[in-house]
Amino acid sequence: MFTHTPLRLATLALLAAAALTYAAVAGFFGLEILAEIAILAILVIALDLVAGFGGMVSLCHGALLGVGAYAFTVAANDAGLTALPAMILAIALSTALAFVIGAVCARSTGIYFIMATLAFGQMAYSFVFQSPLYGGDDGLSGAPRPDLSALGIDLTDSRAFALYALLLVALAYAVAAATLRSGLGRSLVGLHHNEKRLRALGLTVWRAKATAFAISGALAGLAGCLAAQHTQYVSPGLLSWTVSGEALVVVILGGLGTLVGPILGAVLFVILKHEISALTPYWHAIVGLILIAVVMSRANGVFGFLETRLAARKPQPQVKEAKADA
Repeated sequence: MFTHTPLRLATLALLAAAALTYAAVAGFFGLEILAEIAILAILVIALDLVAGFGGMVSLCHGALLGVGAYAFTVAANDAGLTALPAMILAIALSTALAFVIGAVCARSTGIYFIMATLAFGQMAYSFVFQSPLYGGDDGLSGAPRPDLSALGIDLTDSRAFALYALLLVALAYAVAAATLRSGLGRSLVGLHHNEKRLRALGLTVWRAKATAFAISGALAGLAGCLAAQHTQYVSPGLLSWTVSGEALVVVILGGLGTLVGPILGAVLFVILKHEISALTPYWHAIVGLILIAVVMSRANGVFGFLETRLAARKPQPQVKEAKADA
């Protein structure tokens, strides 16, 4: 079962304090990076929920993000909805699509599950890319940001939007943590370790997997809404399998099945991307080398490495040997 260890709580507190401090002092470019980190953090939280704890490694989460982004933009521009109802509709659509994908792929495991989710993602990408209704390769512009003027908040301001994005990260993390601590979350972890036993105990496996995948899809849809609001533009590239692959890299880099680690991974990945890309266009190769080093170290990402080192430093209880009777 997922638990908040002292290290996880301390890491969350440190990340939150650093993000809020940076949001208070950063300039425009820094705030844009912070919003980018927030979008990626929500996506990798969604992915870690099913991949890290449920063993369902997905390559369609980029598509779920893209569906959320497109649904939000279309609902706001064509249906005339305001931002909040458009977000609810977009998240609901991503949730429903994720439930269907989870139900269809529930009997698949390992590489077969990965390939099945990849196929769903590519179908969504092809549909959007070839549809004139969604702008084709040109995408759609004009995605609005929520109007919070009644609260005295102007989200057209970069600082206010960055803080809004951080609030959504906190909401996504809270939903994922609550899910993992629920009966569904315990069943999900149990299915990852021994599906046959859970099936023998009477659990409806496909429903549990599909429900968990739907919650993950809802979070991915939320990331899509935030991405659309951030750039106020959506394109088919959001649905590409490379977005899912990038999210999977971040989860592995941060720490699979820790929930906290992927957030740390998102921070490291975006910072590395911007810092290294300023020096060389081959930043992907350098990030790839870093990922290989993490995998070869046999540590569960950066956060897993920290957890292992901390556990090794704890004093082990000494077991006294029982004296033999004379």
